[in-house]
Amino acid sequence: MYRNRGGAEENRGGEGMITIYQSGTGGLQRINTYESGAWVNVINPTHQEIEQLVSWFNIPPDFLTDPLDIDERARIEREEGSMLILLRTARREIPDADIPFITLPVGIILTQNIIITVSLTDVDVISEFLTGKVKNFSTENRTGFVLLLFLRTALLFLRYLKDINRMSSNVQKDLHKALKNEQLIKLLNLEKSLVFFITSLRSNALMMEKFNTSECMKMSEDDRDIFEEVVIENKQAIEMANIYSSILSGMMDAFASVISNNLNVVMKLLTTVTIILMIPTLVASIYGMNVELPYQHSPFAFQITMAISLTLSAVGIAVFWRKEFF
Repeated sequence: MYRNRGGAEENRGGEGMITIYQSGTGGLQRINTYESGAWVNVINPTHQEIEQLVSWFNIPPDFLTDPLDIDERARIEREEGSMLILLRTARREIPDADIPFITLPVGIILTQNIIITVSLTDVDVISEFLTGKVKNFSTENRTGFVLLLFLRTALLFLRYLKDINRMSSNVQKDLHKALKNEQLIKLLNLEKSLVFFITSLRSNALMMEKFNTSECMKMSEDDRDIFEEVVIENKQAIEMANIYSSILSGMMDAFASVISNNLNVVMKLLTTVTIILMIPTLVASIYGMNVELPYQHSPFAFQITMAISLTLSAVGIAVFWRKEFF
């Protein structure tokens, strides 16, 4: 048993948080001591907390700092009897964020029969374990716990890919009548999310291949079945991300032309209206000159002028109508 002096660290103004959990008869329970078979969840640890964890579990400091780098790639490392598994996972941003989905690294440290997860901020896959969405897992079964993290991460990517596809369909409806770049920028941000997804999924695939070939953890038959399911789901996520990325790229090119065409239609309509309005102006200008003009002494001069203006305007409208300028 490894006791945490003062209990589990609480979140202090966003500086960092260490919480300890263990599976019990009633499900996942929060405890205050580092016990064998426990799960230690670390979020944005402070320098003091990192030193404390290094001291208690004799793990390399890099194992705790590497997952805090958002650009860290997925990989597996072994050092001083401990193992670090870096997994890239998806995270949904707040609704007002420019890029709706990003990816972040999650460090999984296996040492002294303790599982430590490290992340820069709250990640959705960890939240699924904490909120009870993942059933029937045990923190004492380290291999099963790691494989479930892999599986839920792959499923999370698939779920968010469907959300991206739905969001792009909604943007597509607005693009048919769009004249500004707002919708194209939304598509561009969705494509950025897809690029993040593809890069992370491929990195995870390489990590899982090493996880399988190096036999860094002993897997039972049930664990092997879960691992095969993880590989299949990850491959499916990669295929979906590639397909959606290709669709978005083609859609952006097509709708860039649509926006340009919509603008041309508006300009053509405005030009046509300007020409039609210019005809009465031209007639009025001619009859406003200080020279002798036909019918200027007639009591019906104004009516005649208006009739000429309306007739010529009607002719202009008919001509433009037949040429489909309206």
